Amino acid sequence: MGQSAYIRLVDASTTQTVQLQDIKDKFHRYIDMTTKTGNQLDWGYAEAAFPYTLVEKPEGKDHWFYLKGSNPLYKYIVVGVGTDQANQAEGGEQAEESQFIQVVLPDGATHGDKSKANEFCKYLAKEFKAQLDLFNGRRMYYYPRKP
Repeated sequence: MGQSAYIRLVDASTTQTVQLQDIKDKFHRYIDMTTKTGNQLDWGYAEAAFPYTLVEKPEGKDHWFYLKGSNPLYKYIVVGVGTDQANQAEGGEQAEESQFIQVVLPDGATHGDKSKANEFCKYLAKEFKAQLDLFNGRRMYYYPRKP
């Protein structure tokens, strides 16, 4: 069984719903930014920053896609969207549905995949101002929190 990280959309997030196309758009923006950085540095930074190709399977339509490594140091990262019931502190209240982005490292993923997956998770959490539950169980907050 692979490892998973979750990017959970919270009340303070930039959006309360996310579609798979939104995530693809964020990845395309990431590739565009790294390409421009590489052009400024006169170096192929985009290939080093995003050594994957985005692959969609018919069975995963609108639910998940995967990033296939274009370098022997990288293999696969799976990215999907889903919903779950948010826990309510007070008993008797209706549980509210919340959306999340799940990033999975399948069996056989390399250390490079894990490093890139952490980087992509942090990027997506920052873009959506979301809560990030990392592969190691630690939690990072990318949204404004009240003291």
